[in-house]
Amino acid sequence: MNKQKGLDFIIDKLTNSIENVVTGDSFSTDITIISNSDLNEIKKKSNWVFNWRDEYKLPERDVYKLTIVNNPMVIQGLISLEVKFDHVYMHLVESASFNKGKTKVYTGVPGNLVAYACKLSFQRGHEGNVAFVSKTQLIDHYIESLGAIHFGGRLMIIDTIAALKLINKYFKNS
Repeated sequence: MNKQKGLDFIIDKLTNSIENVVTGDSFSTDITIISNSDLNEIKKKSNWVFNWRDEYKLPERDVYKLTIVNNPMVIQGLISLEVKFDHVYMHLVESASFNKGKTKVYTGVPGNLVAYACKLSFQRGHEGNVAFVSKTQLIDHYIESLGAIHFGGRLMIIDTIAALKLINKYFKNS
């Protein structure tokens, strides 16, 4: 088993979908499980930090893509989730390279993906509970931005109350 390094995504802004940085326009999103053809696109572009093909091959995990409604070919971000017996575990979260840094196109991508993990947790009967391991320097960031609870070490928990806030922000109409 490889040692968990800790997630290091930044919640740039909690939006009600994703927002164009320049115009402020909001775009509705879809989150769906990735396919083999998506993996080929991800590999070709290879501006992704993580090896999503390896992640996809792990049978206990599901990799989801975030896209803008009616634009399914452009992946805005990816998340790897595992449904455990009483919660959903986030293994990896990554925004597309064009949604990172000072020149990013859209804000709200990581928040949207985390909200989806919470929604999946409710769907699986786990009351919105989500867990992940954080990089040490981001623990306070996740407490402030996501309402996560620092459970000890680098383990972070998003409980029912925090999960509902995220879901209501991103999935009001679904």
